Amino acid sequence: MRRKKWVISKGDKEIAAAASEELNIDPLAALIVSSRGFGGVEDMEEFFDPDAPLTLDPFSLKDMDKAAARINRALDEFEMICVYGDYDADGVTATALLYSFLESRGANVTRYIPDRISEGYGLNREAIDTLRDRGVRLIVTVDTGATATDEIKYAYECGMQVVVTDHHKVGDTLPECEAVVDPQRPDCPSAFKEMAGVGVAFKLACAIDGEDSEEILDEYGEYIALGTVGDVVSLTGENRIMVRRGIRAINSHPSPGISALLKAAGVSGKRVSSSVIAYTLCPRINAAGRMSSASKALELLLCDDADTAEYLADEINSLNAQRQTAENEIFRKALAIMIDHPEIGNSRIIVVDGEGWHQGVIGIVAAKLTERFGRPSVVISRSGGEAKGSCRSIQGFSIYDAIESVSDCLTHFGGHTLAAGLGLDPGRIDEFRRRINEYAADKEMPYAIQRIDCKIQPASVNLSILSSLEAIEPFGADNPQPYFGLFGVKIDDFNGVAEGSKHLRMNVSKNGAGVTAMYFNMPPSRFPFTRGDTVDLAVNLEKNVYNGELRVSTVVRGIKPSVTDDDKVLESVSLYDRFIRGEKLSPDSARRLIPDRDTLAKVYKSVKSAPLKDKYCEILCVRLGDDGENLGAYMAAVDIMLEAGVLEEDENNRVFAPGFSGKADLEETTLMKKLREYGRM
Repeated sequence: MRRKKWVISKGDKEIAAAASEELNIDPLAALIVSSRGFGGVEDMEEFFDPDAPLTLDPFSLKDMDKAAARINRALDEFEMICVYGDYDADGVTATALLYSFLESRGANVTRYIPDRISEGYGLNREAIDTLRDRGVRLIVTVDTGATATDEIKYAYECGMQVVVTDHHKVGDTLPECEAVVDPQRPDCPSAFKEMAGVGVAFKLACAIDGEDSEEILDEYGEYIALGTVGDVVSLTGENRIMVRRGIRAINSHPSPGISALLKAAGVSGKRVSSSVIAYTLCPRINAAGRMSSASKALELLLCDDADTAEYLADEINSLNAQRQTAENEIFRKALAIMIDHPEIGNSRIIVVDGEGWHQGVIGIVAAKLTERFGRPSVVISRSGGEAKGSCRSIQGFSIYDAIESVSDCLTHFGGHTLAAGLGLDPGRIDEFRRRINEYAADKEMPYAIQRIDCKIQPASVNLSILSSLEAIEPFGADNPQPYFGLFGVKIDDFNGVAEGSKHLRMNVSKNGAGVTAMYFNMPPSRFPFTRGDTVDLAVNLEKNVYNGELRVSTVVRGIKPSVTDDDKVLESVSLYDRFIRGEKLSPDSARRLIPDRDTLAKVYKSVKSAPLKDKYCEILCVRLGDDGENLGAYMAAVDIMLEAGVLEEDENNRVFAPGFSGKADLEETTLMKKLREYGRM
């Protein structure tokens, strides 16, 4: 695991104090928000106003007038309309919203969501043929369509017309159709570009109806909240207003479908927040499209009958369990590939592929790889004569631009800066892996960031902080859940939550005050620290009700030794990674990585006394009294001794000294020779 660069936000205390006094808001909440780009009290007023009105005119979106006019004509003439959506949470909720809205206005309307596996993303000719045979005259896309130039041309050849609503990047040529409503169009004058597909569908409904947007928001706010949070778009501006109102609706009068899904997930009766939507509801809605058919999730959202909703919710909950099993299995296989093929594991962009990997979960696996290793990841599933991949990236590196640069070896691609999808011939995967990493080699690869909003002491972790956090909700992109820094705390104790658990519970303290924290997905066998170590923690503070008692739950999101220097650690790791990849280094840089006899001896002695639980060995800096300056040399020392058999590594990446009794000439290892060669260049 590679550590992130820790960045401590700097709030403007003067602006925060003025906002706290003038707006009567929590001082800590004001301080945190002041660090997120708000230039003054006036900007913060709308942010904290729970009843802030919608201000974006639907007709400020390019082609909205044309889209509304064409759909109103279809309503007047009772033409059959099909709402054509995508199979993720955004597409499903956008389909549910526009379908429900048109049906309530007396439209002759149907809906269609393609199958992820058999049809793939977006419009396709087979679906168009099906809709033509059903008598559809007008297709209205939601959350898709902006790049479907050929498919839309075919729809017109079949005697149908198309209105596109989307929010993805557009191609060089827009589809020729009745209207293309997409805030990402370069010629779209809308002041707010960050809406999800469901947000664009909502604005279309407002334009069609000509009624007060507030009434339609009250009617369909649940859908907007689910889709907007699920698509991880910016929770600022209009999105924040819409999601906040939607969450309010879910908590006060949830629809039968959402109520049943909450019950199936085991959170019925609990307050729904953006976190519950992001980590409980949306994964289940997505699971329907990933493991079976997104139509099941759509039917659940549209369902009016409580018994039917409960049946559908239980089925979707079961699909989510299947999704988790498939995801964990593919993730395990991806890690094994990276170990067996270090050139893949050490590359700037991780590209792994496997035969028959479930296409519905490879995007999640890519996200997990990116989170663990702090690098962009592409996970590709091979099946027969085709391969499909999902990509995830880190802030500051556009994976869309990266795959676009090698698009000539792809059959199709699309997506965003941080997430994308692609297709290619299986025989070109190696070429794709090589070329996309050649592209990345010419770019300054940023470090993954661990942001800290505010430093706190263990004594400050109390219930009053929860009130501060509630004022900042809903959390999401561009308004993330605040991260608090517990710096210089001592690890008093740690253990697994249960026998064989993959989660850790740790007790830390400072200045006589202690905190119990949960570290999820960190089994004790992988935890590199020991009792008595002094560490810095990045934590989220969350509300937890246990046996009717309200408590603060402290959740660890990042950890590092207090004694090491971030810049030195990251520079050392980056230098060693460049060497391992065979990239050009100056002789002086290479010589920094060469471990001398004393370093080799100290590293061996340390590992012999206490095995490394992670091959990434920053903990050696703590043991050897180093601030990170020599971490690259320590990493090289471990790899040299592994090559020589002096050290060994097990299947869990645990490095230990097996009691080597022979003699090993470490100077004759391939790695040491290569380091010496680099040092002489």
